[in-house]
Amino acid sequence: MHVVSVLVALTAALVARAVLQVALRDAGIARQFAADLSYLVVPPLLVLLLFPVLKASTTKLQVWFTTSNLNARLVTKALALGILLRLSWWCHLIAGVSLGLYRGDDPTLANGPTLVFQCPPGYMLVTGAFVMALLVPIVEEIIHRGFVQSYLSRFGPVLAISGSAVAFTVFHPLGSWAFVFLAGVVFGTLFWITRSLWASLITHATINGLVQLDWYCLKGQWNPPAHDVPNVAVATTALILLMFCAVLIIVLLKHIHRGERSPR
Repeated sequence: MHVVSVLVALTAALVARAVLQVALRDAGIARQFAADLSYLVVPPLLVLLLFPVLKASTTKLQVWFTTSNLNARLVTKALALGILLRLSWWCHLIAGVSLGLYRGDDPTLANGPTLVFQCPPGYMLVTGAFVMALLVPIVEEIIHRGFVQSYLSRFGPVLAISGSAVAFTVFHPLGSWAFVFLAGVVFGTLFWITRSLWASLITHATINGLVQLDWYCLKGQWNPPAHDVPNVAVATTALILLMFCAVLIIVLLKHIHRGERSPR
């Protein structure tokens, strides 16, 4: 009942957020800033809707946020995992563009590649960082790893981690499902290994913080003409880097596993 309740409440809160986001955009607020501002209604709505569940789960929340196994090495590895996951996304994107899998249909787009780093006003960056690197990871980790994965843990680690990753994925845009699922598997593995939400929360926050920096500050474009696709050299380099990132992610997870107690 708790799992169903939190998923229904999350859906309702995100619908309310979407309505507010549309209203803010209609009022002339920039797209990304409207997305960040509208998310501020999600945590209080969840607390209101889930107050009985949260009250009954006080002990679980204390266990999930225990600091007994939180140390500098774990924090460093969790940060590194977040950076590697974001680099993996960039590698897959570059490989996809090089192979012609991703291409803009607008004929006015410049071929590129071009990359400009130009950030908006500070208040937009601060709001985005607060929402994406703090609120979103807290909400999603408590719901998807805390409630969903904890419930599924009775069926073993494979089903628990993959099931929570699927639930995590469907609450994201369709175009990002593959990456979000893989990230969810990493978050779930961290939760299973450490039995607390801190490691997955730090990794999640690192990814979201870098994503926010991309969305706000990076103005990049690469739309190679058809006769230049596929670019085998660039695609091969990107895929090699992607595999290298994947190997490092697996190695870090194994190191964290060796440094923690075996999960119950």
